[in-house]
This record gives sequence, C-alpha cells and structure tokens, in this order.
Amino acid sequence: MDKIKIRGSNRLVGSVDISGAKNSLLPILAATLLSDEECIIDNVSNLKDVKTMIQILGCLGVLVRQEDKRLYIEPKEFLGNEASYELVKTMRASICILGPLLARKRKARVSFPGGCIIGRRPIDLHLKGLKSLGAKIECKHGYINAEADSLKGRRLYLGGPFGSSVLATANIMMAATLAEGETHIEAAASEPEIADLADFLNKMGAKIEGAGTPIIQIEGVQKLHGAKHSVIPDRIEAGTYMIAAAITGGDVFIRNAKVEHLGAVIDALDSIGCVIDVREDGISIKSNGRLSSSEITTLPYPGFPTDMQAQFMSLLVVSDGVSVITEKVFPERFIHAGELKRMGADIALEGPTAIIKGVSSLSAADVMASDLRASAALILAGLVAEGDTIISRVYHLDRGYERIVEKLGSLGAQIERVKE
Repeated sequence: MDKIKIRGSNRLVGSVDISGAKNSLLPILAATLLSDEECIIDNVSNLKDVKTMIQILGCLGVLVRQEDKRLYIEPKEFLGNEASYELVKTMRASICILGPLLARKRKARVSFPGGCIIGRRPIDLHLKGLKSLGAKIECKHGYINAEADSLKGRRLYLGGPFGSSVLATANIMMAATLAEGETHIEAAASEPEIADLADFLNKMGAKIEGAGTPIIQIEGVQKLHGAKHSVIPDRIEAGTYMIAAAITGGDVFIRNAKVEHLGAVIDALDSIGCVIDVREDGISIKSNGRLSSSEITTLPYPGFPTDMQAQFMSLLVVSDGVSVITEKVFPERFIHAGELKRMGADIALEGPTAIIKGVSSLSAADVMASDLRASAALILAGLVAEGDTIISRVYHLDRGYERIVEKLGSLGAQIERVKE
C-alpha cells in the first residue's frame, strides 16, 4: 500500500491545470445507458472512480474505448441490468446507474453503494423519486430490485433532512427523460454538476429546463440518441489548489477554474486575506503572510461545499484567531480533525461544529487518511508542517485527484509517493 511523504515549508508558485469534474463525469457515464447510439465524452480524468464506472458499464455489456482524455461509449448491445456488490461497494456514485437502467430496461438490480465513510448517506431520496415515477422497488439481501412496466412523469419533492441530494437529483432526472409526460423536481440540487449532466442529456435529445436551479422540469421523450460532450472542470480540485497556495503563502494560477462555480470558496478565501484575481482562463491566488480567522458553514450549492470543508480546516488551523466550521451537509464529517491534532492543531468538536484556535506552526507526523477530502486536507497540512509528514491509506486520493503528487511537485512542493 502506498504512502505519501511531504517535507513542509515550501512556498508554492506557478500554474496548475484543473482536470475534468469527477462528480459530473460519473453520472454522465451512467447517462450513456439511456441511448443505443455512441456517445463521446471529452475531458475525462484518469481516476479510480472513473475506472470503476467504466468497469460497471463493461459488466453490463457496454463497449467502452478510451483515447487519452476521450471516451467512446457504445451501449447498443448491452444486455445486463445488474450491478454487483464487488464493483458498487467502492463508490457511492455507482447508484446513478439505477435510474438509467430502469428507464431503458424497465428492470434493474443494483447493490447498495459504498464509498467514503463521511457520515450518514441514505439513498431514500433516490428510491422515493423512482417510486413516484411508477417504479416498484424491493430492497433485499443488500440489493435494490426495481421494476416498472412504464415510468410516468409527475411532480415530486426531493428535499432531505440536510438539503437537496445531488445524486438523487441526477438519478431521477435521468429516469424522467424517458418517462411519459412531464416531471417537475422540486428541491432539486443546484450544483454545476447537475447542470452539466442536463446539458449532456439535452444534447442526447432530452427536454430539460431549470437544471442548476431548485426546480427542474423534464418533458419525457420516447428515445435519446448519441451525443458528444466535454465535462466541466473540477471545482473541488480547483478549490483544493487554491487552498494549497493560501496555506503556503504562495502565488498560483489555477488554469481552467470557473469563477461561477467557486463563489463561496473565493469569498471565504478573500475574507481571510488572500488576493484573488479572476481571469478569462482561470483564477490567480496569492497569499502573503499569515491569514485571519473565519466562520464557515457548509451548505448545498451555492453555499460553501462540504467537499471543501476538510481542506479549509487545514488552512484555518494555521491562521490567526479562533475559527468556527459548522457542517450542515454531513454533520459527522470530522474524522480528519483527529489527524490534524496529531500534527499540533487545536480543534475542539461540539456536534456538527469545529472550533479551531490557530497555532503558530504544525509539526510533521505519521497520519492516516479516512476519506477522499480528508486525504487532501492532510496533504495541505503537510505542506506547511515542520519536518516530514507521512500519510497512509492514500488510495482514497486516487478516487478524486488526478496526478496530485505531480501537480503539487510542479509548483515547488517536496512531495513523493512511496511504497510501504
């Protein structure tokens, strides 16, 4: 099992390219099941989760051919309607094939999904939405068995106890494209990844309006055709490199970062003292000296993203004053706090809130990553810690960050991936 070794106290300078958004790409790959014609997807990231989704498509009989960052997907002859536990257990986004399989095959058998351990992540909204469209669903022996003679559009509400659900919105939107009549999704997720998925589906012949807002209207069609689409840049990867620049007192240009996707992150960085310059082809961020404290609350988009909470915690740990982070999307998502404390951070947890007293410096330590974003947070802390930080269980990183060691190294970080 690999580890990452970082020697801290190096200022990051230069430019870095942002890869295609994982959280857009995975539902888009699932959406190709809705057509019997070839789809071409560009700006594909080389990530473990992407490879897993390609494997799932392959097990269903879909032909997938890759050329660099482009995928050619031919679902015409696919016969399967089952996604096994062995594949689904590693990635929560695999649940996204449920809606397309049900719409295209009228039957689906999908294992309950796995993924990072970041707190309670039920799939009840997925099942509620599909049942509203007319599906009969039985959960048995760890599998979701869904059937529908036909899907019928209707008005449905997808709000949950912690806000809207991105994957549930994606699943229901995909299924509704082939349903009879009109579907209105209220309390829909508004994330850019949902708008990107809708853009792809509309290129396939779907009739979707309102994606990117809390109310989405879908007029069902009888058939979807093939399409070509380029995935949007990954806003979470972009935000992570912005914090890497901030925490090291660096000066970095984040190429391909979309300002319209990063409003809350930019505002948070600006408010603590970072200098941010928005350009046509990306975002420049500079940090000189020590930053100030902040109060952050994670919320569904366009609020501060829960997927940036761990990374921002690492930054606030070495900022002046007392900061507060309140997690309202996944209230238990604070496992990384314990590892940061091993490095000298002063963090107190009170339910869904972390109270952070900034320290003058961090000291390197052996730490363990608990999930994808926690892995990134520990790398960020290692960039400024005194000594050599060793991070284990870094396989989480392969799920969501393309070539992070090489990219940080190109900016001046002393970082390497080593065999255990």
